[in-house]
Amino acid sequence: MDDAWDGLGYRERPSRFGQAVVWTRTVTGDDAGAAVLPDGCIDLLWVGERLVIAGPDTRAYRPVAAVGTRYVGLRFFPGTAPALLGVPADALRDQRIELADVWSSGTVRRLSEQLGAADDPVSALERIALRRAAEVEPPDPVLRRVVAALDAGWSVGATAEAAGLNARLLHRRSLAAFGYGPKTLARVLRMQRALAAARRGMPFADTAASTGFADQAHLAREVRDLTGMPLGQVLTRSGAAAPDGSGLVSAAG
Repeated sequence: MDDAWDGLGYRERPSRFGQAVVWTRTVTGDDAGAAVLPDGCIDLLWVGERLVIAGPDTRAYRPVAAVGTRYVGLRFFPGTAPALLGVPADALRDQRIELADVWSSGTVRRLSEQLGAADDPVSALERIALRRAAEVEPPDPVLRRVVAALDAGWSVGATAEAAGLNARLLHRRSLAAFGYGPKTLARVLRMQRALAAARRGMPFADTAASTGFADQAHLAREVRDLTGMPLGQVLTRSGAAAPDGSGLVSAAG
């Protein structure tokens, strides 16, 4: 698959680590401070000679970075990163923290030296994830089924039943895996589906109907509630997600 390219210094491609995408972004004058939209993902970033974790967002996040700053990131699919990082997702919610706050400083220093010396830091970051995945237990496969069901528009009750979990257990496991409960994850995934459809040119009313909203007004309210911006602004370059660690490429424009 060719790289995805948004014209604003952002590139994305599938990762050799099968449960993530890799991406790079160089901050330009056009997208400095552009919003990162919630997407249910956790990212591992190499930026400014630092390894940083970007946790799952509940609201749009606006990074502060100088023009020319280069990000290299691994965006892990929802539910994937906690097993690799060894920390529950709800401890990372709405946070950007140093990897050294989670892993030993010696380990992070060694990895940072490897990345700093690498000709291709993207591949080097992938190798870190692949090595780590070989050392830890994989994520529970039920988590992928939960994400797939919610992304398909299933209710929380139907999702819990299909996963063989009661509602309370699904909520508790969702907090640890995704950073928030299944209802919030479902809202985030639904918004991302809607934005992807709208960016393909689908009229707002049709977008709302096809992605599980009651009507266009419901879509607009949800987008404003989850991003702090009106729908039209989110879909413009000034309001588009410019990933520093969260926001799928469908939300990046």
